[in-house]
Amino acid sequence: MRIFDPHIHMTSRTTDDYERMAAAGVRAVVEPAFWLGQPRTGPESFTDYFDSLVGWEPFRAGQFGIRHHATIALNPKEANDPRCRPVLDLLPRYLAKDGVVAVGEIGYDSMTPEEDEAFATQLALAVEHELPALVHTPHRDKARGADRSIAVVKESGIDPSRVVLDHLNELTVAPALDAGVWAGFSIYPDTKMSPARMVKILHEYGLERILINSAADWGRSDPLLTARTAEAMLDGGFTSDDVDQVLWRNPVEFYGASGRLDLSDVSVDATFAGNSIQRGGS
Repeated sequence: MRIFDPHIHMTSRTTDDYERMAAAGVRAVVEPAFWLGQPRTGPESFTDYFDSLVGWEPFRAGQFGIRHHATIALNPKEANDPRCRPVLDLLPRYLAKDGVVAVGEIGYDSMTPEEDEAFATQLALAVEHELPALVHTPHRDKARGADRSIAVVKESGIDPSRVVLDHLNELTVAPALDAGVWAGFSIYPDTKMSPARMVKILHEYGLERILINSAADWGRSDPLLTARTAEAMLDGGFTSDDVDQVLWRNPVEFYGASGRLDLSDVSVDATFAGNSIQRGGS
């Protein structure tokens, strides 16, 4: 079993998490830039954070045989803070780096005019740098936020197949797939999606253009919920090849569009301890 978690915030996690992930079959991750939980006071703190995403975290992940890539952006929540908006001018420096495979997270938090501007600006950067875009749908009023995000994507001129609309649910998956974007789902202990709900969606909508992630961060979350979803898929009648498509080949296809996805050091040797799903509690 091989797992690619396409959205996880390892900056918030410990080396014990990396060890558990490797044992569960996680071989690659993408870490999007996001809000750290408290307001930043200026763009300089973003510089340090971005440097860590493209430097320290790949090294830390590599110690456990996990390949780490990043997405870089001014996140929607901080797009409303005038102290943070100069970060938009810093982004081209980081979007040119080899380990950066998309622009993200971008999109909406409260759907303000400031978020509109930052969203459109960063989609333009994705087009300019020929990168995919990772779009965050808001936690509140998600259906309206998803529809508005789809409209902005269409206006930007970016190829919708290079966009993932993330944190979706049962109400927003159909509009996303109908718009030609990828549908991303975050499996979370108390909010967002559960493995059982995810399996029902896969039965209804199929496996194409679906990304499943743990979105594990500094809140109550679980970096092994991708593996738990794989177990639920098998228990729900899906084959091992189906699991491999959703949890490996799909994220490889999406982020591979960047031309920067490097999985050359990834071990998929069947003798590796993490290749079989470890059933039971995490």
